[in-house]
Amino acid sequence: MFRVVLDTNILVAALLYPLGKPAKTLAFCISKKAEICYNSQIMWEYEDVLFRPRFKFDIEEIKNTLLTEFKKVGLIIEPTPSTIYMPHESDRIFYDTAKVGDAMLITGNRKHYPDEPFILSPAEFLEKFDQGD
Repeated sequence: MFRVVLDTNILVAALLYPLGKPAKTLAFCISKKAEICYNSQIMWEYEDVLFRPRFKFDIEEIKNTLLTEFKKVGLIIEPTPSTIYMPHESDRIFYDTAKVGDAMLITGNRKHYPDEPFILSPAEFLEKFDQGD
């Protein structure tokens, strides 16, 4: 089993576009083919973004299914903050968690992160595991 860290934009895109590559990525990871790494800061970020009124997501459904599933099957990783330059400081927790947890970081915003081989787009992730279309 391999480890992944899912950037919040993957969850948003998966919920908005259930037939897209982020949704396929999320489904693949949740199906216990990957160990989803997270921590309290990442959970806070997920909730902060996913519960925004503009998305009109069902908050109870997200709490009771998606986030509960992450907590049930995921792995808590508490990293020490790195000092590498990050264009968006709020993304550091995802990068550091993936780096310390020896996980792939899957994001729709690669430009927000350093150019590292463990950082993949949903299309790259699906291609790597032969799940793309």
